[in-house]
Amino acid sequence: MPTTAESTRDRSAVRSLLRLWPFVRPVRARLLTAAFVAIVASCVGLVIPLVLKWMVDGPVADRDPAGVWLGALYLLLLGLAEALLFGLRRWLVARPLSHVEAEMRAGLYRHLQRLPVAFHDRWASGQLLSRGTTDLMLLRMFLAFPLTFLLVNGVTIVVGVVIMLVQDWQLGLVVLGPALPVMVTCAVFEKKYSEVARLAQDQVGDLTTVVEESVLGIRIIKGFGRHRSQARAFRELARTLRGTELRKARLLAAIWAVIVTLPELAIGAALVVGAVQVADGQLSAGTLVAFLSTALALRWPVESIGFLLAMSQEAATATERYFEVMDAEVEEPGISGDPASVSRGGVRSPASRGASPTLGFARAGGPPSPTRAAPGGTSQAVQALGEARMPAAQPDGGLRFEGVRFRYPDAPPGSPPLLDRVDLHVRPGESMALVGATGSGKTTLTALVPRLHEVTSGRITLDGDDITAIPREELRALVAVAFEEPTLFSASVGDNVLMGAGDGAGTDELERALAVAQADFVHALPQGTATQVGEQGLSLSGGQRQRIALARAVVGRPRFLVLDDPLSALDVHTEAAVEAALRQVLADTTALIVAHRPSTVLLADRVALLSGGRIAAVGTHQELLRTNAEYAHLMSGHDEHAEHEEGDER
Repeated sequence: MPTTAESTRDRSAVRSLLRLWPFVRPVRARLLTAAFVAIVASCVGLVIPLVLKWMVDGPVADRDPAGVWLGALYLLLLGLAEALLFGLRRWLVARPLSHVEAEMRAGLYRHLQRLPVAFHDRWASGQLLSRGTTDLMLLRMFLAFPLTFLLVNGVTIVVGVVIMLVQDWQLGLVVLGPALPVMVTCAVFEKKYSEVARLAQDQVGDLTTVVEESVLGIRIIKGFGRHRSQARAFRELARTLRGTELRKARLLAAIWAVIVTLPELAIGAALVVGAVQVADGQLSAGTLVAFLSTALALRWPVESIGFLLAMSQEAATATERYFEVMDAEVEEPGISGDPASVSRGGVRSPASRGASPTLGFARAGGPPSPTRAAPGGTSQAVQALGEARMPAAQPDGGLRFEGVRFRYPDAPPGSPPLLDRVDLHVRPGESMALVGATGSGKTTLTALVPRLHEVTSGRITLDGDDITAIPREELRALVAVAFEEPTLFSASVGDNVLMGAGDGAGTDELERALAVAQADFVHALPQGTATQVGEQGLSLSGGQRQRIALARAVVGRPRFLVLDDPLSALDVHTEAAVEAALRQVLADTTALIVAHRPSTVLLADRVALLSGGRIAAVGTHQELLRTNAEYAHLMSGHDEHAEHEEGDER
């Protein structure tokens, strides 16, 4: 993530804010109209001193009560017009700017979904959340107020200065005396405030990360009694943020003191000089009143400069932070052109799979209300789920790794790759167990298949097609995944499962998948499959979450299945039932299964041992037990259970 120094170096606030133009362009007419209305309102306010001059030099000097009342009526009408015009300005900008904020937030969310996993590995979630909430709120406030009033106040000051110079050019020069020091102060303030504003916004992101992690990890915090240490960590970050905000306040106070004090001194000097001129008969009392009224009317436009500059700098840093994410390169969709020109094994045609390539979570109208499967429906459902037949076997069919090397993008230069020249072939319809020591790269290898990470070199093919030549959406419709740590969303059980299916999936597919995963427990939930699960699915047990995730993996009848130790949280009896159901599904699916226990290994036709970043051995479980000491060591302590399971198989 870029540092504050990097992001503020050679940066122009104007250049940063100009990047908002594509979002503002659709509502530019209303914004320009609002700015014009605000300028008219300010100019109406500047007419009031001229009316006062007329009243003092006319009806007041002539002792004409009717003229005084008429002047009061003019002042009332001008005040009402000014108030109505400013109200109209606010009404004009409210709706379009809320639309701009919503569009920017939606664009950020869409972009985040398309960014590679490596990006999300580098960025703290709180930093992303703060960009989608606090930063966008700052941008909306900037577009609603500072953007308009920097223009409006600028025009107001120019018009007011012209009016004062016309009234008396000598007094006008006295009032303009502080202009140069005020401009120098603003230039210095802008540079210093931009750095502090960026630092504060980054610290808000860090604080958001701590809060989010504390909420998601509340069970760990309470379980280990770490609430005091977490509170201390939060207080430290909050204290740091408070210090930065106080630095912002000191800078704002300094510029405010200069902007307020110097013009006030100038107005005081103009009052003394003007009073002397009135006493000498060189200036009428009405002209002095009009001059001073105009000068006082310009107090707010001048004093607001510091406030508006501060908001503009915060908006500029918010814009930078927003586009730091938006400028990140998204995953390429894959090869373009006619999919059939790349296909060799029929992989590329969604129609031939009978499943939609789209992996959308939200479905039009939502999934139909699921019902219970008929008695005895478990075995029938499993059989039906296994009916997605593979194409005719080819020499290069199935899942193949060819000289695959992988190093994480943020790995130190010169460090050895995690995976080094991996060669492995999972034949069509075959199940391959992947075994290795902790940290050997098993999970990383499985993540390469759906392109959650990109290979550093080498290639991976599905039925002969290089996965980099398959559009990502289609690839991820072909390959279903289930991770060891299942992630569930704050939605219904049915929505979570059907996330792995095409748009046309409904009750039948849901019930089949639940049967395979032995997840019939969902029917006992308060609303069955329509029951809402809590955030991250924490309202369910680990085994229940894992079974729902497994159901999500198999609901789409995938051609290729990647399972990362999907049964680790299950008890022995449930594991046996799930394995029995999975065997029928795996009979017609090309599967790669990360395994740590012999019971999971026995689901596969063959076993591959990953060691030292390479495939060290391939064979059946019994062959590797006899011929490979490392494999035997990994399986030690489980051999008797494994032999018993294999005896049951025979």
